[in-house]
Amino acid sequence: MALDHSARFNLTGVSDVPEDFFSRIDDEGNVGPSEGVLVTTLDKAINWARKNSIWPMTFGLACCAIEMMAMGASRFDIARFGAEVFRGSPRQSDLMIIAGRVSNKMAPVIRQLYQQMPEPKWVLSMGACATSTGVFSNYALIPVNQIVPVDVYVPGCPPRPEQLIYGLMTLQKKIAGQTGTLREVLNLG
Repeated sequence: MALDHSARFNLTGVSDVPEDFFSRIDDEGNVGPSEGVLVTTLDKAINWARKNSIWPMTFGLACCAIEMMAMGASRFDIARFGAEVFRGSPRQSDLMIIAGRVSNKMAPVIRQLYQQMPEPKWVLSMGACATSTGVFSNYALIPVNQIVPVDVYVPGCPPRPEQLIYGLMTLQKKIAGQTGTLREVLNLG
């Protein structure tokens, strides 16, 4: 003998429950086409995927690298931005964070690592030393923009992890606003 919902519920002793209390969620009716359709361009979809899966390279040159490591730790948690995977190889990363002083001896190494990174690739200059040689005004150091193209500059000596996260968010906005991504992916342009 099958019991209806109200009879089954009345067996527990509660009688002031609405009739549709046990109705299924999918019995509410069909969803209209305007509520279930997502419209976007392929450029925006590809840029969304790129900006939410940035893999930085493990690369530190001086004291700014300590702040970069702190940014990757649990207190600041860059996993919420999709950048938690610090890669050890330039062939697996798409973001190079130049964290610290760049010497003349290190410049060819930075250029070689940059050339080994797959496209698309981005560079973030972290700290005053990487951006403009900072307080060290001598012949041994050079600004990083003379070696590789820089997308985002993060000021400070050393910049706090919050500033680096803001730089990462700025880079994500720049990636989301790129045009011609589909032609680039299909190698048409």
